[in-house]
Amino acid sequence: MLARVANNLFWMGRYIERSEHVARYLNVNYFSSLDAPNEFSQSRDFVMRSMKFMVGDPIYDNSVQLEEKDVLYDIALNFEKTYSIVNSIKNARENANGARDLISTELYEAINKLYHFVLKYPVESYKNNGLYDFTVNVAESTAVLRGKIRGTLYHDEVYAIIMLGINLERATQIIRIINSKHNDTLIAKAEYGDMTDNSYEWTTLLKCTECYDMMRRYYRKTPTAINTLEFLILNRFCPRSVMNCLNQVSNHISILNTSRYPDKDSTAFLIGKIRSEYEYKLIDEINGDLSEFIENILNNLVRISQKVEKEYFNY
Repeated sequence: MLARVANNLFWMGRYIERSEHVARYLNVNYFSSLDAPNEFSQSRDFVMRSMKFMVGDPIYDNSVQLEEKDVLYDIALNFEKTYSIVNSIKNARENANGARDLISTELYEAINKLYHFVLKYPVESYKNNGLYDFTVNVAESTAVLRGKIRGTLYHDEVYAIIMLGINLERATQIIRIINSKHNDTLIAKAEYGDMTDNSYEWTTLLKCTECYDMMRRYYRKTPTAINTLEFLILNRFCPRSVMNCLNQVSNHISILNTSRYPDKDSTAFLIGKIRSEYEYKLIDEINGDLSEFIENILNNLVRISQKVEKEYFNY
């Protein structure tokens, strides 16, 4: 396999996963706020700032007036914004084109179908009343794409590279969502004096990651900072937890590097080292300084991605 093609497969997986998480964050954060327990959490300005923060375009100046329709358009359909959903899906399709000979017809057709859906989605309709329809269709379509990847591709190096991208991106997006909702809890606390440990934002966080029902079944209690973070970061059986993603990354890199004792400069060694570090983390250590933990794990995920690209994709 050419390094260029392997790079296409890796980033195709990442962009597919990224578009799903941004779409779900838009949907859940917007509609959950309508049922929020206090007026501040229901405010459109608070919700729009949360969305901008999550996609990496934060607005810190409180005097800036955000237009709801403009923010929703920028994150979903604005080609001029690199973080937009339409750009992620466009990039996924372009990378799929670069690896067309190695992916199935069924997968390519599903990617193409999603691309044309977002490309042709009427902007005015979206701004006025199309947020739910658009985001649900994107989230459901990306689930179909993952099904096509698992069900129509031979589980060899091609599959491993795509899944590496998917799981690295999933861990990254989960951490970004945690960071955004943690920021929301701090802002809400400043306004209302609420205890951040029991903030409504933790429930919203679980719904943004499709983990609310799983978490309630596992703990059988109301979401708090401690049990929410423990579930989304350390629980190895939660399919969207950071620990599960790192385990999956470790499994898939072993297909590319079959050495029982990987070289200390290899990607497999770095992944194993980082995975072991978080495998024995305690939630009290994480919750003690969540901001530092988020910064460290994002840096580690970037290191893994850069190492993968350097070892396998340089051309």
